[in-house]
Amino acid sequence: MKEPLRCLVTGVTGYIGGRLVPQLLREGYRVRVLSRDTDRLQGRPWINDVEVIEADVLQPETLPAALQDIDIAYYLIHSMSGKGSSEFHNRDVQAARNFGKTASEQNVDRIIYLGGLGDPEDQLSEHLASRQKTGAILRESEVSITEFRAAIVVGSGSKSFEMVRYLTERVPMMICPSWVYSKVQPIAIRNVLQYLVSAIKKPETRNEIIEIGGSSVITYADMMKIYAEVNGLKRILIPVPVLSPTLSSHWVHWMTPIPASLARPLIEGLKNDVIVKNDKAQKLFPEITPLSYKRAVELAIARIDTDDVETTWNDALISSKGDEEPVVLKTKEGLNIERRIQTVNASSQHVFDTFSSLGGVKGWPVFQWAWKLRGILDRLVGGVGFRRGRRHPTELRVGDALDFWRVEAIKNGELLRLRAEMKLPGKAWLEFQAIEQDVQTTKLVQTAYFAPKGLFGLLYWYGIYPFHSLIFSRMIKKLAQQAETNK
Repeated sequence: MKEPLRCLVTGVTGYIGGRLVPQLLREGYRVRVLSRDTDRLQGRPWINDVEVIEADVLQPETLPAALQDIDIAYYLIHSMSGKGSSEFHNRDVQAARNFGKTASEQNVDRIIYLGGLGDPEDQLSEHLASRQKTGAILRESEVSITEFRAAIVVGSGSKSFEMVRYLTERVPMMICPSWVYSKVQPIAIRNVLQYLVSAIKKPETRNEIIEIGGSSVITYADMMKIYAEVNGLKRILIPVPVLSPTLSSHWVHWMTPIPASLARPLIEGLKNDVIVKNDKAQKLFPEITPLSYKRAVELAIARIDTDDVETTWNDALISSKGDEEPVVLKTKEGLNIERRIQTVNASSQHVFDTFSSLGGVKGWPVFQWAWKLRGILDRLVGGVGFRRGRRHPTELRVGDALDFWRVEAIKNGELLRLRAEMKLPGKAWLEFQAIEQDVQTTKLVQTAYFAPKGLFGLLYWYGIYPFHSLIFSRMIKKLAQQAETNK
C-alpha cells in the first residue's frame, strides 16, 4: 500500500496556515510544520498529530531538515508593514529564494503558494507587488509551483473581515474615500482551504498561476453594507473625493483593533480593482463552488457567536513585535520586579481558570476604565491599543493576543505569562502562578516585571509605581475572591 504524501506547512502561526493543517490531516496526509518558535504552537489541537521542525526561512542552514523527504511544501509566509516596507520586501524575496533553493536540493515535488490577486499590468501597491514577486522568486527554483492568487479572505478572525466588521459595527455614518468603491472579489476562507488541499491531487495545476475568488464582485462599500444587512444594522456611507491611505489607515487604527502599520498596506492594495480575470479555477476545480460574500459573512459570524475561532490575524507575530525573542525572566540587576502573593481557598485549577480568563469581553477585575485609558494612550502613540480582545473567552495558547498583551508562556493549572505589546520605554511582563498547597488551598503569585530602557525607562517605572501598586494589589484580591466564588 502506497504511503500517504508528506506535506510541509509554513506559516502555521498565521491565519491561513493554522487552519490548513487540520484540513490536511483530515485528508490523511502526513504533515510536518515549520516554525521559528515551536513554543508558540502549544495548545494547537493538532500538535500531537504533526511533526514539528524549528527553522527560519531567513536562515537557509535550518531548512534542509524541514524539507527533507517532503512531497508537497506549502509556502504561506509574507510580511506586511506600511513602515519600512522596502526592508520587508527584501526579506520576503530572500526568504522565498532560500526556500525555493533548498526545496530543489531536497527534491521536493511541488510548492503550493498563496499570493495576492491583482493585474500585474496595473500599478499595484507595494504589498501586492511583493506578493507576486515572491511567487516569481519561487518559480525560479527547479520545483513545480502552483500559485494561487486571492484578494480579501473572509472568515472569522481574518484581518480584512475584522476591519469591515469593526468599522461597520462602530460607525453608523462613515466618510468613505475613493478606495472604498474599487471592485473586489472576496473569497471565503473555506474556499481558500478547499483550493489549497485539492491542488495536491491535480497534477494539471503544476506551474500554473490560478486566480481564485468568491461568487461576488462588489466594492468595499458593498462589503460594509452587506455586513450591516446581515447584522440588522443601518449604515450611511458618505463619499469624499480625497482621503489618503495614511489618513485612512489612522482612521482604521482608531476604529478597529488593526494598527495603522497593518491597515495601510491593506488600504493601499484597495486602490486597484482585484478581481478574477479568467475561468482557470473553474476549469481546474469544477467541484468547488465559490461562496457569495454574504454567505461567507454569515458563516464567519456564526463562528464568532459560538466562540469557534481557530485562528485570527493577530496570531501571526508580524502583527506586533514578532522579531523579539521571548525573554527568560531572572532576578538580576536592571530588572524591576513587583510580586504579590495571596492564599486562595480554592484548587489550583480553579485559580488558574480565573486568571487565564482575564481580558477580552470579560475585561479586567478592577479599574477597567484605567485599562481602557492605557489602551487609548497607547493608540495615540501608534501602539496596538486595547481592542484586540482575545481569540476565545476561556482558552489561551502561546502566541495568542490578549488585549495589549501577548501570551508568552502558559501551563495548564499552573502558570500564565503575558508580554506587554504596548509602547513602553522598556520591556514588561505580567505573570500569574497557581501553586498548589493542598487539595483546596492555592498560593496565587502575581508578578509584574519591567526591564527599563535608559533613564526614561527608570523614570517611567517609578512614576507609575503608585498606580501599579493600587491596581495590582486590588487585582490579586479580586482574582482570589472570584476563584473562591466560582470553585
